[in-house]
Amino acid sequence: MNKSAFIIPLIVALYASSADAQFIEGFTGEVAADGAVTTGNTETTNLGFRIKLATATEQWRHSFKSSAQYGRANGSTNKSRYDLGYQLDRDVNDRMYFFGNADYFSHDFGAFKQGHYLGAGLGYQALEEDPARLRLEAGLGYRSQKSRLQAGNPLGVASTTKTELASRFVSDFDYAFNEKVSFRNDTELLYSNSDTFITNESGIKSKLWENISLLASFRVENHSEVPDGREKTDTISRLGVVYTMK
Repeated sequence: MNKSAFIIPLIVALYASSADAQFIEGFTGEVAADGAVTTGNTETTNLGFRIKLATATEQWRHSFKSSAQYGRANGSTNKSRYDLGYQLDRDVNDRMYFFGNADYFSHDFGAFKQGHYLGAGLGYQALEEDPARLRLEAGLGYRSQKSRLQAGNPLGVASTTKTELASRFVSDFDYAFNEKVSFRNDTELLYSNSDTFITNESGIKSKLWENISLLASFRVENHSEVPDGREKTDTISRLGVVYTMK
């Protein structure tokens, strides 16, 4: 039996239940283009694109995120990295909500080449008044990730795929210094028996004009367990332009 079986119906049911409600017209979100430098398993320079979209009704919220990076690793090898995510929220009250979420990644370099997470949980808006906003989430689901060959040993242990129960914890913090400058810090912890994956990304956004802003960010990704010869920690430093849709 597929270990994700109990999660899939929950997300489908949440989505179907929200179909009766009418979405507000349009979406809010961001579209970004940036240059990035990575360290860890590879030293790369990249061109990246990211998009975040959200739409909502009185009780439901749909959010989608996607990113792609293209570049060169160690001066010669082409590199690509893709991430996709979707989340459906259902409000319980003014601060608390249930959610179902699905995430997928495909990375040409790093300890793991591809994987996904499918889960559900409970969220809480701990701070919701400007200038500070803090969102906390805790969930349970199933995680699958495919490892790479041992570095420098293509004839060594073959790549393996592990699918297992995992718990997920998220903290999203935003702070507006003024109308033009804001700070954000996003942390995610994904725990399972075989590996604990922690990401943290901090960024400063400065408004240039109208809906256009400059964004500088730094991201750290850490796996507790990786194949032999692979680095546990990768970093991504980004500088780019963001268009905000309101």
